[in-house]
Amino acid sequence: MKGLVPFCRGLFTLSNSQARRKAVIVGSRCGFCGTRSNGKPQPSFGLLFDIDGVLVRGRMPIPAARKAFEKLVDSQGQFVVPLVFVTNAGNCLRQTKADQLSHILGVPITQDQVIMSHSPLRMFKKFHDKCVLVSGQGPVLEIAKNLGFKNVVSIDMLRESYPLLDMVDHNRRPKLLSNPVCNFPKVEAVVLFGEPIRWETNLQLIVDVLLTNGNLSSVHQIQKMPHLPLLACNMDLMWMAEAHSPRFGHGTFLVCLENIYKKITGKDLKYEALMGKPSELTYHFAEYLIRSQAMQRQWKLPITSLYAIGDNLMTDIYGANLYNRYLEERVARKNPKAIAKMAAVTGSTTAVPQEEEEIDNLRESKLALPAATSCKSVLVCTGVYNPKAGVPSDANHCIKETVFHGHRDFRFDPALVEPGNIVQDVADAVDLIFEQEKFVPK
Repeated sequence: MKGLVPFCRGLFTLSNSQARRKAVIVGSRCGFCGTRSNGKPQPSFGLLFDIDGVLVRGRMPIPAARKAFEKLVDSQGQFVVPLVFVTNAGNCLRQTKADQLSHILGVPITQDQVIMSHSPLRMFKKFHDKCVLVSGQGPVLEIAKNLGFKNVVSIDMLRESYPLLDMVDHNRRPKLLSNPVCNFPKVEAVVLFGEPIRWETNLQLIVDVLLTNGNLSSVHQIQKMPHLPLLACNMDLMWMAEAHSPRFGHGTFLVCLENIYKKITGKDLKYEALMGKPSELTYHFAEYLIRSQAMQRQWKLPITSLYAIGDNLMTDIYGANLYNRYLEERVARKNPKAIAKMAAVTGSTTAVPQEEEEIDNLRESKLALPAATSCKSVLVCTGVYNPKAGVPSDANHCIKETVFHGHRDFRFDPALVEPGNIVQDVADAVDLIFEQEKFVPK
């Protein structure tokens, strides 16, 4: 066996001279199985973990979570595969979420392994110098500034400056009339991080900003179109906490905002961009972070496969399958027959047309082209998904009965909510992926 690259059974049939030539070509890494000469396997796949319903339920860890992550670190405490946590939460900084995950999972997590619903906003630099109104919970001003926004105002700041606008809660109505505000900056864009605490206040003031073109000292201009740029993060209609049934998410707030705006103006609310799962932007950003981790660890094999583990058909599974379709379309765009076939199936050559321009811009920026060729979905039964309800079928009668919980701007497609695999929990998901990849960590 002299001359063989260590630990590679694929070379057992080669002669000594052939093995030496192969070793020169690939250096210290085996060209057959990706194993390095130090005996540690080279991963060619990355993992995308949802958090709520997969790793935790509210503040309670799911027992299988620690079990899963014991398999993902080596004896030195280093991860054996690149991975990121992709959550639609948006009420804290990435570092805060990383610290929470480190405590829950018992392994060190860095902020570069965390994608919040608002993380892709770092790429929207054309808005960073504008005066933006932010809505959500938590330290929204700090979050916005951490993302690169320099001139930020909150709903609370707006309400304090224009107290006569917030009139639903009788106990919060001003007792005395205030003088008009003269120095409040003109709002130039609106960013929605997540569901707020006082929905009536946020709905009222956001609609006011949109209908006054950012100048709350003026009256509504219902006929003025288009309205100010609106960027929304987290489209989850519902999410899973400690309760037995799912709770309202930011997607429910967006449904309210969209319908109020249309009821008043007769026109659809338009988004500059939608972020968080199932947006392609979020998965593109996740793939970039996976690729960055592989480079930092000097894993030379390209990360060609992504596995997205989630509990929600309408966000986690839809998003992973949508990104998988995008990866396939990258090849199809060069093939006229494939483009025609895609148009016949989806009614369009792109799955989410309104995002294509932004994705193209990101390709030309620091994210660059994806190296992955597939994104496979794995559904767990510890969160929103109810195994008794089943997965929507593409049979005609089932399609008509399926209630689509996805966002208004994402068309329902049965193929996009069909998971690649269904397992009980995240530990089973990791086992399944290792088995499919024939990956045995040392």
